[in-house]
Amino acid sequence: MAKAIALHAGTGSLVWEEREGAPPLWRHCGPRVSGDMVEALGAQRTAASYSMDADVPLDVAPVGAQGWFGPEMLRARSADGFALVVCFDHAEVVVDAARVRFVLRDDLAGVALELEYEAVGAAFICRSVVRNIGTANFDVDWLASVMLPIPASAREILSWRGRHNAELVECREAMPQQAWLREGRRGISGHGGPGGVFLLDEGATFDAGTVRALQLAWSGDSRIAVERDDEGFWLLSAGAVLHPGEVRLAPGEAWAAPDAIIAISTAGRNGAAAAFHDAVRARLRWPGGAMRPRPVHLNSWEACYFDHDEERIVALAEAGASVGVERFILDDGWFRGRNDDTAGLGDWTTDPLKYPRGLRPLAERVNALGMEFGLWVEPEMINPDSALYRAHPDWALASEGRARPTARNQLVLDMRRADVRDYLFGCIDALLRDLPITYLKWDHNRDLAPAGGAAQVRSFYDLLARVRAAHPHVEIEACAGGGGRNDAGMADYCHRYWTSDNIDAASRIGIQRGFLAFLPPELMGSHIAASPAHATGRRHSLGFRAAIAMTGHLGVEMDPRTLGEAERAELANWIAFHKQWRDLLHGGQVWLGEGADGLVWQAQGRSDEVLLFVIRDQPPQDRRPQPLPLPFARREGAWEVQLLHIAGGEGGHAAHIAPLHHEMRTTPQVFASSWLCANGLPLPPGKAETVTLFHLRKRA
Repeated sequence: MAKAIALHAGTGSLVWEEREGAPPLWRHCGPRVSGDMVEALGAQRTAASYSMDADVPLDVAPVGAQGWFGPEMLRARSADGFALVVCFDHAEVVVDAARVRFVLRDDLAGVALELEYEAVGAAFICRSVVRNIGTANFDVDWLASVMLPIPASAREILSWRGRHNAELVECREAMPQQAWLREGRRGISGHGGPGGVFLLDEGATFDAGTVRALQLAWSGDSRIAVERDDEGFWLLSAGAVLHPGEVRLAPGEAWAAPDAIIAISTAGRNGAAAAFHDAVRARLRWPGGAMRPRPVHLNSWEACYFDHDEERIVALAEAGASVGVERFILDDGWFRGRNDDTAGLGDWTTDPLKYPRGLRPLAERVNALGMEFGLWVEPEMINPDSALYRAHPDWALASEGRARPTARNQLVLDMRRADVRDYLFGCIDALLRDLPITYLKWDHNRDLAPAGGAAQVRSFYDLLARVRAAHPHVEIEACAGGGGRNDAGMADYCHRYWTSDNIDAASRIGIQRGFLAFLPPELMGSHIAASPAHATGRRHSLGFRAAIAMTGHLGVEMDPRTLGEAERAELANWIAFHKQWRDLLHGGQVWLGEGADGLVWQAQGRSDEVLLFVIRDQPPQDRRPQPLPLPFARREGAWEVQLLHIAGGEGGHAAHIAPLHHEMRTTPQVFASSWLCANGLPLPPGKAETVTLFHLRKRA
């Protein structure tokens, strides 16, 4: 029998085989198994033609040059520029109930590698650190955060791509015959969503089957690869992209790759997403130590853009307070010289023309209305037309002797410089000390060209950590041209993500479902937009816009004064509805699914109580709606179901409503759990752009 090491989380297990004087071997990455009575790998493997005389199976840290021909965990170069040959010949294993740690060493090369796998809820957190234990410098070209074996049962890759205003487009591809690669080169995690991927076994769905999923807790360039081995399995690897010469380790120095979060689910995609959500929640540091009810926002941007002053903003805040808004955020345009996007970034003092009395009177008036006051900042950026740039052009991220390409008329500050970070901290600290600010919307509105590498990201993290330590009562929202930096790395410092600058309700269906594959709903900024939508020009009913926004952290991105009396009352009712149900919508589980005739649905809540959103984007093709199977209801017993709203679909012919649904509006109807799971919930007819909302409670 082999000396096996097993680590379990949720429905998954990682199993290794310990070896004397060599790195442990990978034995299992999949559904939960026992680590007992595992036959030694060497007893199972025969000789294979055209192979090394000494067998080279997959270990925890494969490296080249000694008979391994697949992807490598580590690539390094010696001081003379040649590849550093690494062969780990010493391995120390430390095991406890929730963690396994491997310390590998090659004294000849002067390299040590520390690998840690920790069970956090139903997920695994994987960490890797390379250390120089020799006497000469060496460069690290690549260090994988994790490398996992994926068995031949895998059939499909699920990933996401995107751009500004079109984030998180779902892509489905077969497992590769050679290699599949997703690599970011823009300096941020990007509009395709987190550096992440789902690998689905044959037959895996939202609710059933084996899914292995990965996401990096990293806000910079990343590389995720799935590579086929000629033995018939695949290797999944992920890590930060390093620039040549960026990580040079002197004796005694170390470099840590970003964390990788791994989910192994036997309950389909929803099980993997639930594991991700819990792992991300474990990283959050809420003011006061715990999440409070998420305040409903009103953000000023689409209401007035740069055209504002104290009286206009106060009037907007009063309109927000009248419909139930709890936090008001003053967006771009408040600081010196900021009348458009061509000037002012870097000069973080109040514009004396727009706000001759400063921002304090405004913030106090917002507070007097019963709302918290938040402020937009974009600290990492600088306009060439700014006092800061004229004083410190050398602070911009640039290649010496080369042009400085702008985007949105701005450059990027070199966050690797301590003087830059000190300046930015001083500006932010002064604002937070001088004003009653409880919230910062922290934006980042361009890709990096040139890029600052991993050091730019880590230095940005340092600034965020410094701000959080000095002002622990302040929440921070991560924004990067909308959803350009929505990743688990930001969860160490932030409390909300701006999902997309596209608030068109129909567009948001797919964007928000992609977000929820990785990050929990209470972090998902979802606003009720104006109609027509500013990003697309499409018109949607207020009910449809509001219902789509209900599923995240609710906000308003318009001027309520532009609405008629009836619509303002409707907006207030939707905000009140969100407040009524947000304890159920936030902090629990999310189930996503698809129904017949183009329907999609999601349920949020707990195992015994959920809100169900049945979403129809396009007109139905079937004469009558088919019942909607709800796999989460599969336990014994029964559910009480109440129809809360049919949102949207106004105008034209009225939809016919069956007697059951008339009754269901006022009196919860009882359905057997097995019936809801296998046959489904009867649905009322729905027009295009409608959301039907139900409340389901498990019957005692």
